[in-house]
Amino acid sequence: METGTPAQAVRIYEVCLRDGLQNEPTHVSTEDKVSIARQLVEAGFKDIEVTSFVRPRWIPQLADASEVLRQLPEADDVRFWALVPNRVGLDRALDAGVRHIATFLSASETHNKKNVNRTVRESLAGLERVIDTAKAEKLKVRSYISTVFGCPYEGEVPVERTVSLAHALIEAGADEIALGDTTGMADPGLVKRIIESLVASGVDLERIAVHFHDTRGTALVNAYAAWQCGIRSFDGSIGGTGGCPYAPGAAGNASTEDLLYMFGQMGLDTGVSLEKAAEVGVFMENVIGRQLPGRFHRFWIGDRAKSSEAATA
Repeated sequence: METGTPAQAVRIYEVCLRDGLQNEPTHVSTEDKVSIARQLVEAGFKDIEVTSFVRPRWIPQLADASEVLRQLPEADDVRFWALVPNRVGLDRALDAGVRHIATFLSASETHNKKNVNRTVRESLAGLERVIDTAKAEKLKVRSYISTVFGCPYEGEVPVERTVSLAHALIEAGADEIALGDTTGMADPGLVKRIIESLVASGVDLERIAVHFHDTRGTALVNAYAAWQCGIRSFDGSIGGTGGCPYAPGAAGNASTEDLLYMFGQMGLDTGVSLEKAAEVGVFMENVIGRQLPGRFHRFWIGDRAKSSEAATA
């Protein structure tokens, strides 16, 4: 698995440009998106999900996917990822020169139908063909499984369903499985139970990533529980931006700065500058035009303002 992450470190997979922006009502220009990408690279991020090749009418905020890809900064050691929903999206991504793609489907039938208007079986069959083509083109593939920890429509989702889907996606060629807590319904006990079930079924820990939302204020404690289980790949979104348009009540993602602070205090190497990540958050806050929900982000802004006042007193 190509992660570029030392065994004793943690990998932060940054999603603010895709998952963070997809549900924002304020239009963000291509220029600002490219600027954010450049700042993320300078902060030290090695895995950045920059856009999605879904139909523009579904997610208007990401309609400029090809243009964003064209203007990304040169960075040989950085992996820029794009989400693709189907073969049409994959073809568009290939035309744009993408070398790292992410696919998605839900563990919940109801959420999957509302999200892509397909049954889980239909989605899986389509993604198996997408992944097969992507691997033939020598692309790296990350596969999200959404609503793993609970569905806003169905409630509890059987663990066995997630295990079955994970194996099917790996057999199709996926390099990594990202477990999605789409509406923030996870708790530490459930996180451990699902990860342990996957590992017991034969899924390597190195192939599992976690994607938490902070709807109930539990994103950090769930990330810590996953780390205790041996997970070393964590999705984060600058400032805690994000939310799923097809999941009622879904709040923002786990804040990248909060994750960086927690892991840093634990003495773990992320390879990312916390201060520079917080500066990206300030830029995004100005672009979006509202206060972002991340906790460390708010503290850092306040602390910096106090330092500035003291220096001019």
